[in-house]
Amino acid sequence: MGLVEKLGVHLENREQLAPVAARILSYVILTGKRGATFEDLVSLLCASKSTISTHLNHLQDLNKIEYFTKTGDRKKYFVINKDTIVQHVDRMISHWQEEREVHIEIKSYKDKQNNEKIENEDEKFDLTFHNDYIMFIDEASSSVKALREKLINNQFKI
Repeated sequence: MGLVEKLGVHLENREQLAPVAARILSYVILTGKRGATFEDLVSLLCASKSTISTHLNHLQDLNKIEYFTKTGDRKKYFVINKDTIVQHVDRMISHWQEEREVHIEIKSYKDKQNNEKIENEDEKFDLTFHNDYIMFIDEASSSVKALREKLINNQFKI
């Protein structure tokens, strides 16, 4: 339950979710393919049935979770929607691309200042940080794009 709480706080902030919805999502993530039942959530999160139901419906409306049923069993088993992970990865890549573009502009400006305006070598901008940061973003983006492809091609059993 400690990990449910820790992940819940993280998801609450990152996904802008209500505290109970974030705890539900974190528990669903941690149960994996087995899935979490409504009864599990009521019991483990110590919340009312109506509260759990409201937040489960909201998470389904947001396409963050989905459910499956088992033959002969009327329960719903809630699991993470793989598309949620892909969407998060897409937002991450987009954010990094924006940062990359800003750093390229800043680097270009500083480079121009170094070449055209600043004569004293001691006062020139050091562009090492920007070069390294842009390289980091390129490498991280490449890795995350590879992860995204594996998700899309069902190479993970989430």
